[in-house]
Amino acid sequence: MRAIPRRRFLAAATALGWVACRTPSNPQSHAGVGTQLYGWTQYYHRAGRDFNSHLDEVLMAIRDCGYDYAEGFLDVNTPDNNTVFAHRLLKHGLPPVSLYTGGQLHDPATAGQTVDRLLAAATICRQLGFTILNCNPDPVGRDKTDDELRTQAAALVQLGEGLQSLGMRLGIHHHTPAMQNGAREFHHNFQHSPAGVVDFCYDVHWVFRGGVMPMDALRDYGARVVSWHLRQSRRQIWWEDLATGDIDYHAVARFAREHRLPARYTVELALEDGTEITRSARENHARSRAFVKEVFGV
Repeated sequence: MRAIPRRRFLAAATALGWVACRTPSNPQSHAGVGTQLYGWTQYYHRAGRDFNSHLDEVLMAIRDCGYDYAEGFLDVNTPDNNTVFAHRLLKHGLPPVSLYTGGQLHDPATAGQTVDRLLAAATICRQLGFTILNCNPDPVGRDKTDDELRTQAAALVQLGEGLQSLGMRLGIHHHTPAMQNGAREFHHNFQHSPAGVVDFCYDVHWVFRGGVMPMDALRDYGARVVSWHLRQSRRQIWWEDLATGDIDYHAVARFAREHRLPARYTVELALEDGTEITRSARENHARSRAFVKEVFGV
């Protein structure tokens, strides 16, 4: 990988001074409850407001709702923006913990370049205190071929090993395309990569929506969980807050406690056609934080 430009290193070192006393050397020791920013962007878009220009307002609300961290999006094209984001988190008392990204990892002509770019950005992020990269490999609008899945698995291993060398963990995230045809891609990602290198960002509802029952996913891949995304639905439609519904989160929480899985829970509320909105983003996130406390005990 290329050497880090001096100006990036200095910016990262400045942020590191803020977080050195807060960031454990062991990424697994990070615990707490966060929120993914995606749902917040939807509420702001719905209200005709620009999310980015109100980011500080959102981060203050996240802190005031009792969350421990906020998960944003890895900026691969302009890695310096990750430094800016980390500083804004710290300004509001939220430590850098995890980031979310995609990546074209299935094409043998570009997979290696994608991994290099992700690792270059992740190098900055680790110096800033981030310890988890949640990656959802890009879909292609159809089922990936066997060769594409093999290429993707190899790229995930390369990415996981690179992150491991930085002191970070890789959690693989899945949306509907990876869950098609009996969750073929979902299972392939795990079955053709080693645990501890390629691990699991368990988005319980996306996996449930893809036809894999939450407890089945935990029995098969629970030992690989490094982070969680939590959302709920009722009658298969996303609910406005995290509450009782189609997924039995009490059973999920019991399994997590019994098997001592990492308690790094990220609430990710989201809106879709049919979602009934009766409260503000702030109130729904506050209610969701209370639900996690009640059910998961954190």
